[in-house]
Amino acid sequence: MAKGYSLHIGLNFVDPQHYAGWDGRLIACEADAKDMKLISHSLNYDNTSTLLTASATINNVTTEIKKAATDLENGDIFFLTYSGHGGTTPDLNHDESDNTDETWCLYDGQLLDDELFELWFLFKKGVRIIVLSDSCHSGTVTRARYYGLDVDTNFDSINNNRYRFMPLEIASRTFKNNEDFYIKKIKRIVQNRNSNDLKSSIKLISGCQDNQTSADGDINGLFTEKLLKVWDKGNFQGNYKDFHEKIKLLMPPIQTPNYYNIGATNTFFDTQKPFTI
Repeated sequence: MAKGYSLHIGLNFVDPQHYAGWDGRLIACEADAKDMKLISHSLNYDNTSTLLTASATINNVTTEIKKAATDLENGDIFFLTYSGHGGTTPDLNHDESDNTDETWCLYDGQLLDDELFELWFLFKKGVRIIVLSDSCHSGTVTRARYYGLDVDTNFDSINNNRYRFMPLEIASRTFKNNEDFYIKKIKRIVQNRNSNDLKSSIKLISGCQDNQTSADGDINGLFTEKLLKVWDKGNFQGNYKDFHEKIKLLMPPIQTPNYYNIGATNTFFDTQKPFTI
């Protein structure tokens, strides 16, 4: 019988010591993680965990993902969600057309899209991975491929909303203050990996496109709020693509969720109801 593991990450702030004095204060990210965990519980996942704010460190997140990669076998599923700030760092290994790596802003530092991509190679043949990322610039965060569009950094002024976006000046200072840290991370990454060599199948449904920002909220992030509405406590009927399309219909034009696949083709995964073990 197939197994289901899930990990739900939510950060309402980050450590200012790493992020050049910026704490990135948000409101709804921990609540997003807890609500995603409830979905896992409702579907009887075998192993479900959350990492919230100060517990959502680079080591804790990567350790949990590696544990799932070790334990899961052909036919099993890993359900991974992230809610928090999206960031950028300079593309030190020159594999991005926009010269930046997209990141998850974890408590003690950024997890690069290149690092996530490396982690997928640890999963065995036939494992299904579904990633939800309610963060800015998350359109292809599982392995970013930028579309060459201009990033609009003025969304914070629209209706006084909060957006899950690390300001560019903070991103620059954070990298400058921790340059050795990020250079070492890149040096640990195997170069010239090809997604066609992945044995597992990875689906991403993101809160926005790579050139957009994701709105925070008072209860949930905007993307998570609409996702939960479409999920309808498990009453949703359809596959992952249907799920994405219905969420997208509820979103404003400045925030368009992306649906993105990498890795091995898995028709069974494609046709399943979302998150099904």
